[in-house]
Amino acid sequence: MANSPNAYIFLGPELGKKQDEVDAIKQKLPNAETTVFYAGETPVSTIADIIQNSSLFSEKRLIIIKSAEVIKKKDEVELLASCINNIDENTSIILLSDEIKLAAGLDDAVPKNNRKIFYELFEREKNEWLKQFFRREGFNIDKDCIAIILEMVENNTEALKRECSRLVCFLPRNKDKEENQIKAEDIEKWLSHNREESAFTLFSRIAAGDLSKALESLSVMLAAKESAQSILAGLAWCFRKLGDYLSLLETGDVNNSFELKKIGLSSPKAKDDYSAAARRYNAESAETCLALTAEYDNLLRSPVGVMEQILMDRYIYKIIETSKN
Repeated sequence: MANSPNAYIFLGPELGKKQDEVDAIKQKLPNAETTVFYAGETPVSTIADIIQNSSLFSEKRLIIIKSAEVIKKKDEVELLASCINNIDENTSIILLSDEIKLAAGLDDAVPKNNRKIFYELFEREKNEWLKQFFRREGFNIDKDCIAIILEMVENNTEALKRECSRLVCFLPRNKDKEENQIKAEDIEKWLSHNREESAFTLFSRIAAGDLSKALESLSVMLAAKESAQSILAGLAWCFRKLGDYLSLLETGDVNNSFELKKIGLSSPKAKDDYSAAARRYNAESAETCLALTAEYDNLLRSPVGVMEQILMDRYIYKIIETSKN
């Protein structure tokens, strides 16, 4: 039975709301010493040792373990669960994952009220989020402009906030008006200007099986100081979405506009990309691509991560080579 009120599990692909929960806990621990681990990079035994030892520099500690879904071995799960169940009152632990499930032993070690899954927002929620965001910034936005943004930006509130914050810096304002109307041409101009390449455009090249264009797209992003980890996070989102699309394909619902909207695929460009990807990948190879993405994310955080360009080039090559054919 869980006895760790200071332990938390936050799961799911909605990165923005998940980060809000983490920030709320940090605010309650203003002077806490914060340590972040990536499961798969740091051995669980090392993490356990640090949890069990008191800090020399701060009375309170916050330990965050990211990519917690990779902790699956029985002995590692039992070791970490035991540490969680016996943490002292001055230590808080947060397990994070973009997946929606962890090993049962870890789940059981955390109180039910402290376990949350943050799913992707429904279409109406994303629309309302964008309306409220721009209203606070003094802009009015219509449904057509919202659709353009959702097609060009990763569909989680963290990415939306980042890109829309950049966008408002360029949008024209009339100071005599309480709210300025956003125009579609401004969105297309400035979002494209800010990010000529993105995980979405890279996935489009991967879906087409175009290795040369995919490597070119990757090179542009890395040269623009886009972090390799954020590129991988975007592609992981795309491959999870591909899994949803393949499920619709299997059930015969792939031409159902309502079902496509439910999984966040409403624009013609997105439909074309996922249709192309479905011709190259089946459910098994899509899962292999997700596993490769997690593997290279861990490699980038290891000592060999200094070879970022080489690792990412190799990753793209393997992803395109991984297909059902």
